Amino acid sequence: MKRIVAIFVIFLLLVMAGCSGETNTEAQDKGKNSKGTSFSLGVATWVGYAPLYIAEEKGIFKKNGIKVDLMKMESNTDRRTALAAKRIQGFASTVDTHVVSAAGDVPAVQVVALDESHGGDGIVAKKEIKSLKDLKGKRVAVQTDGGASFFWFLYLLKEEGIDFKEINAQNMTAGDAGAAFIANKVDAAVTWEPWLTKAKKTEFGSVLATSDISPGVITSTIAMHRDFIKENPEVVRALVKSWFEAVDYYKTNEEDALKIMGKAMGQSTEEIKEALKGVRFYDEEKNKEYFGTKEQPGQIYELSKLSAQFWKDQQLINKEPNIEDLIDYSFIQ
Repeated sequence: MKRIVAIFVIFLLLVMAGCSGETNTEAQDKGKNSKGTSFSLGVATWVGYAPLYIAEEKGIFKKNGIKVDLMKMESNTDRRTALAAKRIQGFASTVDTHVVSAAGDVPAVQVVALDESHGGDGIVAKKEIKSLKDLKGKRVAVQTDGGASFFWFLYLLKEEGIDFKEINAQNMTAGDAGAAFIANKVDAAVTWEPWLTKAKKTEFGSVLATSDISPGVITSTIAMHRDFIKENPEVVRALVKSWFEAVDYYKTNEEDALKIMGKAMGQSTEEIKEALKGVRFYDEEKNKEYFGTKEQPGQIYELSKLSAQFWKDQQLINKEPNIEDLIDYSFIQ
């Protein structure tokens, strides 16, 4: 009788364990997730972010102890809103975009630089326009409601001592700006490929300047939610490490890397190889240079501060954010 009761008790315990719906392994996984080893990153379809897919495909994220959900989100506004609501834990975008987020009280903190535009963006103009100073009074198509193209254009004007008010700006997206120039509707346009190449093929147009004349100005970074960084510093460190390893893989295994990145971007190997000519990835060494240290900050600090000034002057933000809160140098050094 005692033996029957013992068997019944054991059986009952097993049933109760099964009803809990959670195995030891599942419980361990749940514990890992609560500590932030699994998180979501908002990314647009941009070749500069493509090494993230190398990290995913080649198991680099997994090797470094993290699981990253790369969520395709084409709109900066959507990514910013998702981060504020903690539906994602970070997102990739340009430095000037993260400044806008911070100015709107979204706690975005830049932790690693990904890439810079190195000739992929440019200004196309009619052949009689030989310099930036010649743009004064001319109809220039440029997206004046923010974005990397506008920031870069303002930067170039500042370098030449030109007031933006001296430009007859026509507000439109970079793609529409390029199309408007090809259609001979404006005198110049701030745009990107393939419109730079198309402009050179017209009888009236040429490329006035490209982004390779201003290294580091159009640079993309990953910004993470401040709370996530505070609670999961080792996870953020693993993300940064994974990026560096993915870029290194591209350098040493180009053919395989191009296949992976091309698939992620919806391009052939040749197409993405051509697209990457206008991009420079930031490896560990370049990141150390770009970030610098808190005591001796690099270019990222200067450009973040300049972005805040530009956007405030253009009334795209109501206040300048604290740049010190916008950059975390600890994951690079």
